[in-house]
Amino acid sequence: MTLFGRTLGAEEIASLVFMLGVLALWLFALRGEQGWRRWFTRWEADRKARREAEIAAGRGPEKPRTGPVRGPWG
Repeated sequence: MTLFGRTLGAEEIASLVFMLGVLALWLFALRGEQGWRRWFTRWEADRKARREAEIAAGRGPEKPRTGPVRGPWG
């Protein structure tokens, strides 16, 4: 096989195939990472909106307990 006027041997062809496989694997990993980041930012925005809605409704976050702590279960 010739590429750009140079004859490629079996080792060079195998290395090109391997590098293309690594590139494809890297692209799939990048795609998964971007999907996870997109999901997380959407989840965080939804959580913030729910919290602000609760505060606006007057329920707010739970108030800290003032009594003595009675163990790990409260």
